[in-house]
Amino acid sequence: MARRRVDVPVLVEAAREGSPRAVARLITLVEGAHPALRDVMAALAPHTGRARIIGLTGSPGVGKSTTTNVLVRAYRERGARVGVLAVDPSSPFSGGALLGDRIRLVDHALDPEVYMRSMASRGHLGGLSWSTPQALRVLDAAGCDVIFLETVGVGQSEVDVAGLADTTVVLLAPGMGDGIQAAKAGILEIGDVFVVNKADRDGADVTVRDIRGMISLGDRTEPGLWRPPVEKLVAEQGEGVDAVMEALDKHLAWMESNGVLHERRVKRAADEIEAIALRTLRLRMGDVSDGSDVGSLAGDVVAGKSDPYTAADALVASI
Repeated sequence: MARRRVDVPVLVEAAREGSPRAVARLITLVEGAHPALRDVMAALAPHTGRARIIGLTGSPGVGKSTTTNVLVRAYRERGARVGVLAVDPSSPFSGGALLGDRIRLVDHALDPEVYMRSMASRGHLGGLSWSTPQALRVLDAAGCDVIFLETVGVGQSEVDVAGLADTTVVLLAPGMGDGIQAAKAGILEIGDVFVVNKADRDGADVTVRDIRGMISLGDRTEPGLWRPPVEKLVAEQGEGVDAVMEALDKHLAWMESNGVLHERRVKRAADEIEAIALRTLRLRMGDVSDGSDVGSLAGDVVAGKSDPYTAADALVASI
């Protein structure tokens, strides 16, 4: 099926004027790796770099979507234009994804200043989709002041969200385990702000104590370093939202005063450049099954005629 022709200047201008259809079309181009994507990114570049990106991550069931909902409401009360990218896991069997986060964000469904988009992870590890960085750029250029990046439910090592967000919020819930379990969970090491949701349940104070104990084990005691706060929240009731917002504001102020915000964004751009370059190289190398250089070199390694390092050097030289 032939791809539709894309009038990049018209589409970009419509997105900058706030057209949700144009924003949706641009993100669809991103997800589909459309041939016009390079032109789209070049046209968007001068209009990016203004939005604040807040990542929300945590284990399944801690209330990420509900928390996103109440935080979106809080920023809208401040007059901010808000974007939400919610990444859903793709099934390893069917390849499909439910994309059901908008069910929990119905409070903002008719608000023209809130744009919500669900994206499938498409098998990409780390809790995010490969196209997430470019989708964030689209929302940034479209005039969003704040963008919430909600990851799939992650475990102990899927922490890519920290590389894409200015501020990473780690959500937990009572009953996650003892202090040792909290300390060994790799996802807790990335948090700028910790939020214990469902704090009206038994064990909330114990969870707060465990997380604070874990933070105290880290090397964050030097003057000027950010010490992540631990806040309690009951997202379904809207209780504790002000404290979470205050923590987010303090972290932004700290990053701006210490130059950390710029450093994080430079690192984010560097990672994005590297990912695009590596993907381009993989496409050039081709698939093992198509008789390409990779397939031939792999056959030599299997036959014992070569080793993986020599084959890799030959492949890089051919590119």
